[in-house]
Amino acid sequence: MISNRSMPRATVIPVLQYADVAEAVRWLCEVFGFREQLRIGDHRAQLTVGDGAVVVAQGGESAGGHSVMVRVDDVDAHHARVLAAGARAAGPPQSASYGERQYSVIDPGGHRWTFSQSIADIDPAEWGGVPAAPDPES
Repeated sequence: MISNRSMPRATVIPVLQYADVAEAVRWLCEVFGFREQLRIGDHRAQLTVGDGAVVVAQGGESAGGHSVMVRVDDVDAHHARVLAAGARAAGPPQSASYGERQYSVIDPGGHRWTFSQSIADIDPAEWGGVPAAPDPES
């Protein structure tokens, strides 16, 4: 799996929705010890802790929703296997400007899963992401 500065390195990445992303990031960092890795506008942020990662996303008035992102080596082959198994994907894999190729599917329990393959190492500044300042204690 190639590395991409625009994507956390973790294989499984929960995506948690909050009404106020900035406040959620502040709280999760202060209280749980997460570190902000990347801010994407005011609607999304990537946090890390140890080898793990979590994405904080704008959730509107109905905050509390979640989804799971899973990094795979070959998103097109994965998509084909998922379709062959009878799952309904939300659409075909698509390549994004931030260096990922992704598709999503809803499981039988109604949970959204997004499968993502890094296809390029893109500097977040090239698409509008703002990397967090390095931690002086690291």
